[in-house]
Amino acid sequence: MTYGTYLRLDDLLSCQRPLTESHDELLFVIIHQVYELWFKQILHETELLQERLEAGDSARALGTAHRIAKILKTVVGQMDILETMTPRQFAAFRPELGSSSGFQSAQFRHLEAVLGRRDFTNAVISDDAALAAIVARRPLFASLLRYLNGAGWQVPAAVLDRDPHESWPGDKQIQDLLADVYAEAGTAAEVCEAFVDIDEGVQEWRYRHVKMVERIIGVKTGTGGSAGSAYLRTTLFRSAFPDLWEVRSQ
Repeated sequence: MTYGTYLRLDDLLSCQRPLTESHDELLFVIIHQVYELWFKQILHETELLQERLEAGDSARALGTAHRIAKILKTVVGQMDILETMTPRQFAAFRPELGSSSGFQSAQFRHLEAVLGRRDFTNAVISDDAALAAIVARRPLFASLLRYLNGAGWQVPAAVLDRDPHESWPGDKQIQDLLADVYAEAGTAAEVCEAFVDIDEGVQEWRYRHVKMVERIIGVKTGTGGSAGSAYLRTTLFRSAFPDLWEVRSQ
């Protein structure tokens, strides 16, 4: 076993296949491939995080949540590299992207679903078996509530047993419970704060994504005919765990 064979570098390094002679297209390809690798790792970590939460393993759950937040910081930092590309440099190969668009990232949809998004169309779900499976199981916040219930915080049975297919709009009773958790300032509060770090990391990535798109293509239609930055702006500050933000106003 060697470094190259273990990492399958021949396969990995043959995956970058720019369609033009533009110098900057390779950067564009690598950045987006690396995004997908990090999305894969985040999905891997969130699955473990849910297992550890539901097993009541506070210490290891915290470690996993902190890792996810650090990965998100790294993903956001990659925007700095992509923003070294000028609008003219991007325009040199943009036509070759055809109908492809970042909106087609299946793994990012999967991540959104793990975080609790449920407003996918039936067509999107029916075309993505992995997404359908994620939507059918508990999202991350539901696992947090089970963790809190196991730690002695009385979460209503109706909340614990709710249909995972349904969106979670937030709940005043849960917010009151979270206020008590924070008032105690124990390990459970640390776990909740780790969730806020994850939520903030996703929101930060969305913001940087919007500004990167505006910086490179302005308000023009996005690749693949998407609405570009106009749509991306509508996703800003959409919290995955609204109760953890609302409790700060109490």
